[in-house]
Amino acid sequence: MSAKIKYTDEPLGEIRVVPDFLPSPSELAFREEGVKVTLALSKKSVEFFKAEASRHHTQYQRMIRRLLDAYVATQPHALTRRAASTTRKRAVG
Repeated sequence: MSAKIKYTDEPLGEIRVVPDFLPSPSELAFREEGVKVTLALSKKSVEFFKAEASRHHTQYQRMIRRLLDAYVATQPHALTRRAASTTRKRAVG
């Protein structure tokens, strides 16, 4: 990269404002409460995550946790519906 950058005074074209999508520093520092679980996974799945984690220099459990969190995030009101259902069962019972 020893080539010198040459700037020109050409028109930029149409400019549009992109909404701020980055999390705030407080959101980055926040650590969600974890719950320890025992879960039996297939050997094939664990080997896959271990190999991918090694390639990306991270922990395989972290990758699995992020995958599950991403899935839950796509489910609209999944936790709210379940909590409401449990509350109704207790009230009726």
